[in-house]
Amino acid sequence: MDKQLQRKKIIQRAAQEIKSDIVINLGIGMPTLVANEINDHVENVFFQSENGLLGIGPYPTDDEVDPDLINAGKETVTAAKGASYFDNAESFAMIRGGHIDLAILGGMEVSQTGDLANYMIPGKLVKGMGGAMDLVVGAQKVVVIMDHMNKHGESKIKAQCELPLTGAGVVNTLITDLAVFQFENGVMKLVELQDSVTLEEVEANTEAQFENYLK
Repeated sequence: MDKQLQRKKIIQRAAQEIKSDIVINLGIGMPTLVANEINDHVENVFFQSENGLLGIGPYPTDDEVDPDLINAGKETVTAAKGASYFDNAESFAMIRGGHIDLAILGGMEVSQTGDLANYMIPGKLVKGMGGAMDLVVGAQKVVVIMDHMNKHGESKIKAQCELPLTGAGVVNTLITDLAVFQFENGVMKLVELQDSVTLEEVEANTEAQFENYLK
């Protein structure tokens, strides 16, 4: 399947996790695109950025660009009506204090017990881990979205993560281009297949052990 179609499938499924009247933090990269797919019936959603903005609006047009108004990924953004600005300490007090209802983050690896590795690859330049380590323990729900396999065709869903951990046992829901998994008490449960994907395909491309909870 075309790579863009794969990503679109992941993003659209992730948008279904967003409900009305919640505060959300979207990680950099693919998670930022989830905001474009929110159901029209969802209301009063506030996007928070760990660099100090609650109430992120749509990406700006060329005429709206303000180089001083950026998200945590250093992308220019707009501020929605009623948005507020605050310093970094206040932002992380919100995150660590459990005031973020949902965090949608990218992943490099996820283990069968819900461990997440998403901030660095040893030996490669790291710009910084951002708020990932705080978000995975502070947010009420953590959803990870990523490709099921890496560019070499190897499973990114591991029996045990090989990369440095962002957090242990922190993932609630994992959405890939093949399937949706939920984690409960250290058990990985297959709950959905993406369109046109078979159980056999998921089994063949998943290193981790999981239980089948398909309806």
